Amino acid sequence: MAEKWYRIDNVAKVFMASRTRRDPRVIRLSCTLTEKVDPALLSQAVKQAAAERPQFQVSLHRGLFWPYLDTCQAEPLVEEETDTPCRAVYEDDSRKLLYRVSYYDCRISLEVFHVLTDGTGGLDYLQLIVRNYLAAKNPKLKDLPPMSASEADRELDGFRNFFDNKASIPESGKAAFQLRGGRLPYNQTSYFEAHLPVKKLLKLSKETGVSLTSYLTGLLTLSIFREMPARERKKPITIGLPVNLRNYYPSATSRNFFNSIMLSQVLTGEETLEQVARVMDDQIKEKTKPENIKARMDSFQKLEEFKIASLVPLPVKNLVVRLFTWADKRKVTATISSMGILKVADPLKKYIRGFEALSSTDSLFITVLTYQDDLVLGISSAYRSTNVLRNFFQLLTTQGVDVRLYATEVIS
Repeated sequence: MAEKWYRIDNVAKVFMASRTRRDPRVIRLSCTLTEKVDPALLSQAVKQAAAERPQFQVSLHRGLFWPYLDTCQAEPLVEEETDTPCRAVYEDDSRKLLYRVSYYDCRISLEVFHVLTDGTGGLDYLQLIVRNYLAAKNPKLKDLPPMSASEADRELDGFRNFFDNKASIPESGKAAFQLRGGRLPYNQTSYFEAHLPVKKLLKLSKETGVSLTSYLTGLLTLSIFREMPARERKKPITIGLPVNLRNYYPSATSRNFFNSIMLSQVLTGEETLEQVARVMDDQIKEKTKPENIKARMDSFQKLEEFKIASLVPLPVKNLVVRLFTWADKRKVTATISSMGILKVADPLKKYIRGFEALSSTDSLFITVLTYQDDLVLGISSAYRSTNVLRNFFQLLTTQGVDVRLYATEVIS
């Protein structure tokens, strides 16, 4: 493999500086097959994928002014899954790859340090691994057309490439209601996986007159409100919603390329689900207008373009980033990350049962991933109490939605 180094993007710098023991900034992407995984063939598939995606074969290094990614000659390993999801991938000053691949029964999982990529880039790499694995196991699949996008396109720093310093800085948000209750001991996180019927949810959201994302966001907002102490009900409930910037710019990058919008409401307790969801829908439509997406992206990138900032030593920058990140967290109650509809080549469909996603967190984080008629919520919670989730699923079931729910065990 040729030696190559990469500057990390500005979102990666935030993840690098703000990771904690509870939230090591790891995303987990999984594919469940119809048959048990063959470890030898999976190892072969991962090595093949590594050769096809050199931008994933890097380790993280600390420079004097910024961290950077450098080519790593370590061979990607495949291990049987024995630990909890989303445990740390990166260790300080290690020279290891920034992802791991594991298997359990019929499931293949990719866990990646968020500095390396976002959910879209990670799903692309997981699909390549699965594709290689199925082709190795089924010779008739070897003639599948190659996945699109060039190596140069996948390596592109989208923030830097599309920055033009013309957009105005958007208004900053207000402090939001923070979920109450003790956190789980030993820096643990609870993980839940909920499977819901897509057609039923689309019918409900259409009847409400909103998008599916707005409908789910409305459900979560009401679920949180029911747990708010009366004295705090003047505070807004704010849901963070990551937005995939590849939907706005001609980019196929495998690096981080997203920003987040904030959806806020102050509720009185008189609102219906339909009313709350419609307010969220209106905010999404406004905040995802191309000019507003551009303004938010440029305001974030503008901080990196200050020449004086490039001369500040890395430890000082990390301290400043941690302070800004702490302040930003006070503006968010919970996060919903909609990763869209996942599609695979027709010949692969009969071998694949589904896809799932999880993220580490120190609060409440929900991923939404759809494959065929299966919408999967990957829920991560740092809290002992599951009341918000109980409210959420009760609201769903009262709407006639069937829910299949799985959960990890934690030490209480």
